[in-house]
Formats: sequence, structure tokens, C-alpha cells
Amino acid sequence: MLIRDVLYGEFEIEGVLEELIHSTPIQRLKGIHQAGAGYLVNNQWHITRYEHSIGVMLLIRKFGGSLEEQIAGLLHDVSHTAFSHVIDVVLENAEEDYHDTLLLDVIQPSAIPEILNKYGYDVEKILFDMTRWPLLEQPAPELCADRVDYTLRDMFGYGHASSEDIQRFLQDVFVFQGKLCVKTIDSAEWFVKTYYQEVIDFFLHPLNIYATSTLADVLKLSLEKQILTLGDFQKTDLEVLGQMRASHDQDVQALLQQLHENVEVREEQVNDDIHFHNKVRLIDPTVYHLQRLWKASEVSDHVKTMNAYAMSRFEQGVRVKIIKS
Repeated sequence: MLIRDVLYGEFEIEGVLEELIHSTPIQRLKGIHQAGAGYLVNNQWHITRYEHSIGVMLLIRKFGGSLEEQIAGLLHDVSHTAFSHVIDVVLENAEEDYHDTLLLDVIQPSAIPEILNKYGYDVEKILFDMTRWPLLEQPAPELCADRVDYTLRDMFGYGHASSEDIQRFLQDVFVFQGKLCVKTIDSAEWFVKTYYQEVIDFFLHPLNIYATSTLADVLKLSLEKQILTLGDFQKTDLEVLGQMRASHDQDVQALLQQLHENVEVREEQVNDDIHFHNKVRLIDPTVYHLQRLWKASEVSDHVKTMNAYAMSRFEQGVRVKIIKS
């Protein structure tokens, strides 16, 4: 099986990885949008959890990660619910990790354990403790394959990072004691800037906030009216939307009709309609400088300034005024 990825190039995939990719849980991720509700108001925000999961697996492979860590990377988002992190808003889960709590519960009854057993792997050993995989996951503000891939993939896909800049950055990334680091301050500064374009300019874009808030309202209402159950969130975005539309509930339909591409909103500090706080997401890559490792903020005033600005944005939240819904 040949995979051509827009960021990392061509890879030949076979054996356990190929079988896992063809399994129902991984294929389902083609119907889960990474931006959650955003695609309902902007059809260009169309990147899926499938693309990201494949990308994380390939990035781990690119940097020499074991086959087991590649498997963990491929499977790490299998339990993402319909509309990704919108469920965390629905459930008022500030850690935004609801999908992590479901991972083994979603995987155990699927074909995945049988596929892994066929090749001599145990599902719980691979997925029970993600801290075993230092390329895949690191606590913020470190680099890791998950964080790097969703940043590069979104910013490339939405026109905010060029292929040339991305390849230049990837050439400067290296592995030290199992962790991703960068070779130059310039690369650290570029990634920090790009990451904040992702988690502030994109995640906290007024239109994205409007879509998330509105969809969360209609999902909450659908749960209250028993049109949906939490189990239904293991379906695809389109299936959950179809279930709500098929209910013909007037209140639900009225909210759904507010999610379309002609919505007009803007960020406004007074007379706002939505005040939204997101999870704090900071980045401070480890960089090799003067023959030792440093946090980027220790050697770059620019990174320090960007981090301070990011923290202030997260603390303030985003206030959105609806102009046309």
C-alpha cells in the first residue's frame, strides 16, 4: 500500500499498519472533521482526523519511531467523537480530553485487537499508557508528532504555511533522547509563530467560535430531548447531523439552520453575543544552541513575546458579535 502525503512524501505501508488503516475505526475518521464544527460555516476547513492520524504515523516513522509507536500514532485519535472537540464544549470538559477517556472502550470491541494479536501485539500494552511513546505525545509546551502534524497540516491546508517552509522546518527537526527538538533558533521561532496561527488565529477565529458554540447548543438540546445519546457520537459528523435533521424537532431545526456559509460575525469586546474560552495551548520547543539544549524562550526574546501574547489571549477568551446568522 503506497501512501502519498502532502507533507511527508511517499511511504510504502504493509502488514499490521495496512490492515489497521483498512479497519472500520480508522476509516470512520474520514467522516470526522478536525476543525469540529468549522466546516459547516466554511467548507474550506475540511481536513479530517483520518488525514491527521495517517500523518502522525508517518511523522513518527520519518523520525525513526518503532513500529509499535507508529501503531499508537495511527490509533491515537480513533475514539474522537463526531465533530471532534465540540463534545468537550457540550460536556463542559475544560481539559478537552473526552476522546482520550474512551480510547480503549472504543477499540476493544472493534477488529483492532484481533489485527494486533495477529501480528503479536497487545492493544493494552500499546495504548494504555501513551507516555510510553515520546515521539507521539509530550506534555505542552514540548514538540511531539501529534502537535507538529496538526499544526503543519492545518496551516498548509488553509494556506498559511508554504511547502518550502514546512520542509525547511522538518529538516531542522531531530530526535534527542527520544524527543523532537530543533537545530536552530530560526526554526523554533518559525514553528512557534505557525503554532499560534493554528491555536489562536484559527482555533479562536470568530467564525470557528460561532460554529462551535452554535453546534454545541444544538447537540446539548438533542441530548436533552433524547434525539441523540452519547453513544451516537461514535458515528460520523454527517450521520449525527442526519439524525438531528430527521427528528423534525422545530427547536433543533431552528438551531441547525443557523449553521451555514453566509454567517457574518466579528470579534468585538463590547455587546458580544458569545464569550468563549479555549484550553490554554502554549509551545516552547527545545532547541540546540551553543552546543547544548535550551527552551526556545530562553534564547529568543521573540518566542518569549509570542508566548506572553498567547497566554493573554487564552486568558481573555474571544468575544464574538453575530452580524448575520
